[in-house]
Amino acid sequence: MQTRVEFDQLSESYAQNRFPADATVQDMRDAFARGAVLPPAGVVSARRPLGGRPAIELRPEGARDGILLYLHGGGYVLGSAETGVGMAAGLAVRTDTTAYSLDYRLGPENRFPAAVDDALAAYADLVERHGAGRLLIAGDSAGGGLAVATLIAAREAGLEMPVAAAVFSPHTDLTLSGASFRGRDGDDPLFRPDDIAASVHRYLPEGDAARAARLPLASPVFADLSGLPPLLIQVGSRELLHDDALRLAVNAAHADVDVTLESAARAPHNYQTAVGRLAAADRALDRAAVFLAERLIDGVRAAP
Repeated sequence: MQTRVEFDQLSESYAQNRFPADATVQDMRDAFARGAVLPPAGVVSARRPLGGRPAIELRPEGARDGILLYLHGGGYVLGSAETGVGMAAGLAVRTDTTAYSLDYRLGPENRFPAAVDDALAAYADLVERHGAGRLLIAGDSAGGGLAVATLIAAREAGLEMPVAAAVFSPHTDLTLSGASFRGRDGDDPLFRPDDIAASVHRYLPEGDAARAARLPLASPVFADLSGLPPLLIQVGSRELLHDDALRLAVNAAHADVDVTLESAARAPHNYQTAVGRLAAADRALDRAAVFLAERLIDGVRAAP
């Protein structure tokens, strides 16, 4: 019951702080940036380039061998390495790893596949430095879809897979064809269908959006997911993107991927980003950390 109360309170906060209808991209970016948090005590942060892009390195006291690549949310239009710090640091502390929050390029200035290219370059850089057997990848919302797209791109490039991945409320279908995209309209406290459609419009190539939306690197829900590492998916049942997560999990299972799906009843989009402020968010990251850390131990043992 307490968790439901927490989710209701977070949902009310979301509803009260939605972007106004006349907000520009810059208005939304500025507001999104104000939600960035500083690394917690005991985590040393530094700016480090990764794959030719800016990134923030987050190293907790006592961090061990593991490395986590974190990809922030924001509909491929908003956000930065700074806005990913809260989740990246939360996972780094819980897994005793060093995390990198990546500043990948955004639309409409840099449209698909720029974000995928940046994330793949960052992942390849980490593989070269540390070996795939010490790597984890995670992301939220659009960053969750990007994390899965990065795995697909890395597989196609002949790179070894990381030991595990975790995605939170992943946006994996840019065709917006999931049943929940319309069925949850009015229940999702953060988004209306037009909000997400507008972000997709700003991200996909002009004049070629319909074709690009079905490409596996844009919409991983349509991809062959075989060969991907163990995957944790967390989502809330109030989300327009609920079916993006469910369909991703089903497709991963059909591809013989070790997949774990957590659908939190009445939770809103990306509730995990309230880490440090919401007990349910802390517990969700605790579970994600256990999933990642257990597989990281196996990967480090197997690494040369």
